[in-house]
This record gives sequence, structure tokens and C-alpha cells, in this order.
Amino acid sequence: MSSRDGGMTFLSRGFVGRRDARRDAGRLPPGQYDVGDGFPVLSAGPTPRTAPEDWDFTVTGEVDGPVRLTWQEFQELPREDVTVDIHCVTKWSKFGTTWSGVALDTLLGLVDTSAEHLLAYCDGGYTTNLALEDVADGRAWVVDRFDGRPLEPEHGGPARLLVPELYFWKSAKWVRGLYLSGTEEPGFWETLGYHLRGDPWLEQRYAGD
Repeated sequence: MSSRDGGMTFLSRGFVGRRDARRDAGRLPPGQYDVGDGFPVLSAGPTPRTAPEDWDFTVTGEVDGPVRLTWQEFQELPREDVTVDIHCVTKWSKFGTTWSGVALDTLLGLVDTSAEHLLAYCDGGYTTNLALEDVADGRAWVVDRFDGRPLEPEHGGPARLLVPELYFWKSAKWVRGLYLSGTEEPGFWETLGYHLRGDPWLEQRYAGD
């Protein structure tokens, strides 16, 4: 889901809700429903289409030195396969999604920093804020494959964030870099009233939740 998942004006496909109490047990956050085999496509704007040869990824901000990776250099980093449940702020959840990419631990390990926050920025001008404690220690990835295939642009390809412990708008589509900082700066949806953190188990959908 987009960088813009959970937004105001949506385009959607495959939005078929289904509940199975046996499958949901212990895995479905409050207020959510199981979308089953569907994978809704939600965006607030047009889908960027960046060719891999034109893609790069940067880590900047309060670091000892900025890092820039080309697509090829990104592909050469250690990779992980991960299977996780994902939960959209618009109340759908999808169980057992399988992705492949590079752990944020690996990318953040390329720099020295004392920052406690980051701002992810993306093609199309989208940003979202995250605390480093929510993305470290095997909690987040930059992924470029879904179900064994290259990630489609509609789902954030060529690469997107994956932060499964938080609502899916935090898993920013079309990601291009991280800006590390000692202070928290709200991102796109956060400035429009969405929660700064977005924990689905606490129903942190909007500011004040």
C-alpha cells in the first residue's frame, strides 16, 4: 500500500473482504478484516514508474557521511526473505505475505549516527516518519520482490519499505531514501492528521488515538 495508503481519495482493485475466525485467531488487530487472497491497490495520486537503471537509494541527514546506492549496488547487499501479515489503516489485513529485500539494519549499518528518527522519502514527493526503534533489529526492510516476482509499480516497485508492525501507510511505496535526524518530523499523512506512529494493535489511526 502506498506511501499513500490510508489516504483521502482512493483507487482500488480486488477489495474483497472475508472473515475466517480460525485463521484470524490472534493475528487480526482490532477493527480489521481479512482481505483473503486480494491485495487492494490504494493511492492518492498517479503511480510513479522508475526504471531500475534510474533508481538509487540514499541515506543522509545526521550521519558521518551520506551514502548513495545504485540499483546494482543495492542488489549486491545481503538479502532476506520474509513472510509477514500486513494491516492497512483502511481496515483490511492480509495474512502471510512473502517479500524479499534488504533489511534496514543492513542499510543503516552503512552509516554512523546518533539519530533516533528517520524520514523516508519517495518518488512522487511522499514522505513518512519512523522511529529508528520501530525499524531496527529485524523489524523493517526495503523490498523489491513480492511472491517471488519483481515488485509491480502499483504495489510500490521497483522498491518499497516494509514495516509490518505498523499500519501499511508506513511501508512507503516507491522509496528512494532515508533522512536520519535527532528530531521527529511528520511525513505526508501525518501532517494531515494521521498518527505519528501507527500501531495497528493499539488502533493508532489518527492523531489522538
